[in-house]
Amino acid sequence: MTPSVPPQLAAARDLVDPVLREAVARLDPITARVAAYHLGWADDQGRAVQAGGKALRPALAVLSARAAGASAEQGATAAAAVELVHGFSLLHDDIMDGDRTRRHRPAAWTVFGTAQAILAGDALLALAGELLAGHAEAACFLAVATRGLIAGQAQDLEFELRDDVALEECLAMAARKTGDLIACACSIGARWAGAPPAVSAELTAFGAELGLAFQLADDLLGIWGSPEMTGKPVRSDLRARKKSLPVVAALTGRTAAGDRLARLLARPGPLSEADLRLAARLVEEGGGRSWAEKEAQQRLVVAERHLAASGIPAEVGTEFLDIARFITTRDH
Repeated sequence: MTPSVPPQLAAARDLVDPVLREAVARLDPITARVAAYHLGWADDQGRAVQAGGKALRPALAVLSARAAGASAEQGATAAAAVELVHGFSLLHDDIMDGDRTRRHRPAAWTVFGTAQAILAGDALLALAGELLAGHAEAACFLAVATRGLIAGQAQDLEFELRDDVALEECLAMAARKTGDLIACACSIGARWAGAPPAVSAELTAFGAELGLAFQLADDLLGIWGSPEMTGKPVRSDLRARKKSLPVVAALTGRTAAGDRLARLLARPGPLSEADLRLAARLVEEGGGRSWAEKEAQQRLVVAERHLAASGIPAEVGTEFLDIARFITTRDH
């Protein structure tokens, strides 16, 4: 059963949205139009709509400011910068993966063209730097996380060309591609507010483990999630032959199902719907699904330990855990 959406997500969206809109308004009209569409503010004609993402990373960043004794409002700028980096990564990621849908509608590159979507992603990254220009520590911290995200994406792309990806390699890739930015979100507000280094370090460690748990849950949704949940076609990750964590766990598990899965994914040409159903069953029979579910829970347990060690106010810790449990226990 999917838990209810934590109210912190909507609150963070309401708080950070004006900061994001003010930043995007500084872009040239062409790029701003692509950005507004991608961020869920407008349709392809520029008309205002009610859409947008979950505001997960902004909510974590705002909580991290509160963890250091600052107000939610004081964390809004850092939270917006993190969300701009996330937006940049999704714009480019959809192009690299050839994903044609994002949040239940056509991806920006399919509407405005690849070149314009790339430029919009570049612009969002530049805006993130602008927002943090007056705070060197936070700006450097976000830049390092962005570099890690890019390294993870590069490794993910390289995996598509290999049939010998080890599970530890895949975990390390996910830790950078997803974990680095979530780890940054979980502590950048605290750094912005001048928290002691030990507190920031524990919040970063909490976010790193949460990021892996989130990626594991997301990979499960990429195979078994409904289009209503994911905003993408069913079994989209298998259709793209992505080396996701459940798939690699099955491929490297030394089982008959894993061997059969390897042969199926190695076939040339597109996979049929029957092939995709079979592949999903083989991932499950090969132990990939159960391993990913257990690993996500173990990562969440370790994350909770880091949170407890941070010494932050109990009510803020509870809100962190509400979000952590929500994003790692969605139906799949």
